[in-house]
Amino acid sequence: MQRGNISRVLIVGAGTMGVQIGFQCAAHGCDVVFYDNLPQALDSVERRLRAYTDGLLSTGMVTAIQCESALSRMTCRGDPQRAAEGIDLVSESLPEDPALKGRVLAQFNTLCPPQAIFTTNTSTLLASQFARASGRPARLIALHFHPPVWTSNIADVMPHKRTDPQVTAIVTDFARRIGQVPIHVQTERRGYVFNSMYGALNHQALALAANGVSSVEDIDRAWMGVLGVPIGPFGLMDTVGLDTLWHILDYWARRVFVLRQFRRNADFVKKYVDRGHLGTKTAHGFYTYPDPLYKRPGFVSTASGSLSDTPVRAGM
Repeated sequence: MQRGNISRVLIVGAGTMGVQIGFQCAAHGCDVVFYDNLPQALDSVERRLRAYTDGLLSTGMVTAIQCESALSRMTCRGDPQRAAEGIDLVSESLPEDPALKGRVLAQFNTLCPPQAIFTTNTSTLLASQFARASGRPARLIALHFHPPVWTSNIADVMPHKRTDPQVTAIVTDFARRIGQVPIHVQTERRGYVFNSMYGALNHQALALAANGVSSVEDIDRAWMGVLGVPIGPFGLMDTVGLDTLWHILDYWARRVFVLRQFRRNADFVKKYVDRGHLGTKTAHGFYTYPDPLYKRPGFVSTASGSLSDTPVRAGM
């Protein structure tokens, strides 16, 4: 496969990130197929895509014609054999379980054309953990996106030791073609670049809440107020998906950082997951959507009589 020849993309896993990645690819001219073994996930794809396009239209980032053109290039398939037909690139966004990723990619290895490139959007695992199981280790590479994909515009490109260098070059070009800035991760590392820093923030934010130091809302207020940003750690976790977050935390607590606080953090999130509160995709998470508390006027407000409310006079 030559550079620039990727035109048909298969999204394996139609969750929050899978749908965003699919839309980004379609908006830049690719034909996109969504596959998921859960019918309810596929049934909700169009609704979620419409919500994204409505938001983009309201900001003026795209036109109605561009949105409809992108939507026309996307289809859903519950049959893996039909989903794999003519695919140039697979983007996998399954739960953070290396055995699961390996099994599903192995299935598609037998169905996809031999030249198809497999990419993983894993947040915390390494492609090398399931490269052999995938059946095509030389054509497997991590291509990791950040939500929301169309405004973050950053994609980590991380090969493992057996990745064909030509595959790395093709995927790097592809990332640019779909409007992303490729960040080259030269040595395999869990969390890539941004997530290595962001993971530390999440760990501390969850520890503060799980240990009863402060509330979810006040932790977000502290972050938003000091940095002057429109969303805090818990609002961001809602956009990622609390089920995805729990899989990451649980895996870390069992396999990576076997420390008591990591288990406390995982258990704290699990309480929300068990209630079906998975974040923005279910309208309930740490906040309630579509009008979360952190977006309301006065969530972060200046105290009466503070210096920022007091005119500064000469000689003060």
